[in-house]
Amino acid sequence: MTVARLDQGQRHRPRMAFLKKIEALMMEMQNPDTGIKMQTQRVMITSIPHAVAGNDILQWILQRLQITQEEALHLGDLFVKYGYIYPLQEPKNLTLKTDGSLYRFQTPYFWPVQSWPADDTDYAIYLAKKNIKRKGILEEYEKEHYNMLNQKINYKWDFVIMQAKEQYKAGKERKKADRYALDCQERAYWLVNRTPPGMLDVLEYGLNRVTDPNENKKKTMDVYRREIMYYQQAIMKSRVKSSVSLQGLVKYSEQFLSNDPILSGCLPSNPWVTDDTEFWDLNSKLVEVPTRMRVERWAFNFNELIRDPKGRQNFQVFLKKEFSGENLSFWEACEDLKYGDQSKVKEKAEEIYKLFLAPGARRWINIDGTTMGITVKGLKHPHRYVLDAAQTHIYMLMKK
Repeated sequence: MTVARLDQGQRHRPRMAFLKKIEALMMEMQNPDTGIKMQTQRVMITSIPHAVAGNDILQWILQRLQITQEEALHLGDLFVKYGYIYPLQEPKNLTLKTDGSLYRFQTPYFWPVQSWPADDTDYAIYLAKKNIKRKGILEEYEKEHYNMLNQKINYKWDFVIMQAKEQYKAGKERKKADRYALDCQERAYWLVNRTPPGMLDVLEYGLNRVTDPNENKKKTMDVYRREIMYYQQAIMKSRVKSSVSLQGLVKYSEQFLSNDPILSGCLPSNPWVTDDTEFWDLNSKLVEVPTRMRVERWAFNFNELIRDPKGRQNFQVFLKKEFSGENLSFWEACEDLKYGDQSKVKEKAEEIYKLFLAPGARRWINIDGTTMGITVKGLKHPHRYVLDAAQTHIYMLMKK
């Protein structure tokens, strides 16, 4: 079974396979013969039916799975954190306490493996009902969500308030024990599906997949042809032995070891452990006289030189003597385009084209016809990386 949280656009990703195993254990736990014995327990002055103690849950896991107590406690915590079991005495604390603390099993309809999404409308109704019940006293994050949802689904806010009032009215007609248990159940569900700030979101699935790996689609000849082409290209790719990779990593570490202020120490003193800031002053971006260690790094590779503002300043002086200062200026303009304000991308791309690439440009740069064609074509629909080909070409020219 897969869980599709459509509100997050997660349509093409198999949902946590271990949830199916937890689901099977939940069914065993609730088995009348071999499961945990449930009974009516007293919470303050209310008798709650079908409650179980945290210690009983832990003992059942230990006997059933034959694992260590530490592993059993971790697994029990997972049951509570994923909303399969919810606490009755501390509804906000989604952890398993190994004492007489009372819990109940969540209704299977609200298990994470179900395919229905935790909808914004349902959450808005829950918050509105809680707001009515507590007369406006909500948690800070709940107030923020309440106001945000009010703006987001304002067109059906009357429906939300009406549903909240009806559910609140229906809840008051229930027995006190049922009302208390349902309140704990609902709160636990929304703590899992709308995680408060500072709590771990256990249902965060990470990045989406472009395709559904479980989809059973009939393959055509064109699909097979593209697969063959993909695997042929993959086979042709060069491979590097792990020994060669490790050798390169060791060489890199040895080269940079003496220039690493954390590993090799700082001169004149370490500003991370003292109040002396002279190290920062000596290594400021455009200091008048750079340190010997800083200049040595420029000799390691061209990237070290061009990434250092002081190194780039000295390199610009050299390029002006060679009558090619526009190359570095173009490279810097491309960097500004990549990492600058998104709203000005189109404007900056046009300015760079007019200044460096257009026929008769004031600071025209020399790039080959193929690269120019790619660049001009890309500038019809400018984006952050539209000048990458030209920038790489100029980078290689400066490096040589």
